[in-house]
Amino acid sequence: MKTQSMPKTLTVIISLGAFALMSCTPQSTAEEPAPESSVEASATAAPSVAPSPQTSSNRQTMNLNQANTAASQTSNLYVGMWVTEDGYIRHELLPNNRYDEARGNRERAYQGCYEITGNRINYWDDTGFTADGEFRDGVLYHGGYIFYQER
Repeated sequence: MKTQSMPKTLTVIISLGAFALMSCTPQSTAEEPAPESSVEASATAAPSVAPSPQTSSNRQTMNLNQANTAASQTSNLYVGMWVTEDGYIRHELLPNNRYDEARGNRERAYQGCYEITGNRINYWDDTGFTADGEFRDGVLYHGGYIFYQER
């Protein structure tokens, strides 16, 4: 397959798809065995679609990398522990775009991945449940709850 014949938007989709696959694949825990195929193997098996240095597509790739860096820096602002005022629900947003949610004495009640775009957060737990939330003035509003970041 020639990369020159592929639409430029397809290149972006493949690039972002590989990133999403890497960041949202469930992590194994002590209770469950690790899957036979690893994310790294899946990511490296994908065809390379990087443009040659002399094409205008290279500038688009650099802009995509800059956008990914900016998105990463935004999400880094929110990495850490978020808790309800009573401390009953605790969301730990991990730097690898995974999260652990604890409820009361139940640690790791829910686990999954998250994605932050601007001030919006989308969650996908490992069972397939989805949710979203919004950051406003240093506070996370999610599922009818208000979370405060621990410092």
